[in-house]
Amino acid sequence: MTICLDMMGGDFAPLEAVKGIRDYLTEADDPALLFLVGDEAQINPLLQQHEIPADKVRVFHAPQVIDYNESPTKALKEKQQSSIAVGFHLLASGKAGAFISAGNTGAMLVGAMYSIKPIEGVQRPTISTIIPKDNGNTGLLLDVGLNADCKPEHLNQFALLGSLYAKHILGIDNPRVALLNIGEEEGKGNLLAQGTYPLLKENTQINFVGNVEGRDILLDKADVMVCDGFTGNVILKLAESLYEITHRKEIKHEYLDRFNFELYGGTPVLGVAKPVIIGHGISHAKAFSNMIHLAQKMIATDLLGKMKASFEAK
Repeated sequence: MTICLDMMGGDFAPLEAVKGIRDYLTEADDPALLFLVGDEAQINPLLQQHEIPADKVRVFHAPQVIDYNESPTKALKEKQQSSIAVGFHLLASGKAGAFISAGNTGAMLVGAMYSIKPIEGVQRPTISTIIPKDNGNTGLLLDVGLNADCKPEHLNQFALLGSLYAKHILGIDNPRVALLNIGEEEGKGNLLAQGTYPLLKENTQINFVGNVEGRDILLDKADVMVCDGFTGNVILKLAESLYEITHRKEIKHEYLDRFNFELYGGTPVLGVAKPVIIGHGISHAKAFSNMIHLAQKMIATDLLGKMKASFEAK
């Protein structure tokens, strides 16, 4: 098993990525071989400094970096030797089994769409976020920003993708799927919600339990909640701000601690043919380590093979 990591992506790269690799190799029982893409002159001294075993990693030199303010499509075309471009080449060619980056999000999404391509039948890939439930359980919300405008058919596909992720990665047997809406009753909501409800109700591949409202998101009403990316991103950013405020004001509670994004690493692009995981730009070692663990689990469970089979069955 090989996992490719963009060492130059993120505000604290490559140091925090190297620390994350150290933690992952210490924690994993059977670690994957890690392909590290980036500037050798910066990476190699850090690998030695943090005593990373040479047989556990392989460095691929990539002298260019796609900055956050660059146009994703233009940068991927013009910077063929960038860490993101080289990483996608390793993934697309089959040399790596997954690709992780905390770099330019747009470039990661463009690369996932055009270098790797969606699973056949998937109209739009999606990204999700973990939702900590008040009773200690974990939920999933999607889409959270990749698809600001959606059609009912898209949300119906998000429901299936999220359900498979919840089952095979989060370990939730027969996950309950709900539509995020402004009321519990069937027929509520805007045109998108009204058009989506009957599709979810008729979808035999998911366990649809109806509508949930905003006040239900943190309660254990459903395991997978679907919405358009505009709504999902607002919820995600609100949750992030609540965590930052409580952290800054030193309000301590184990439940609030679960809103720390570093615990979950990054978000996979669900619906593309190979594992692609996007990290937060401010990722530290814990986030990088958890992203590698997530990539390993996605490969080990053959999640994308199961997604492909589900869409072939539709």
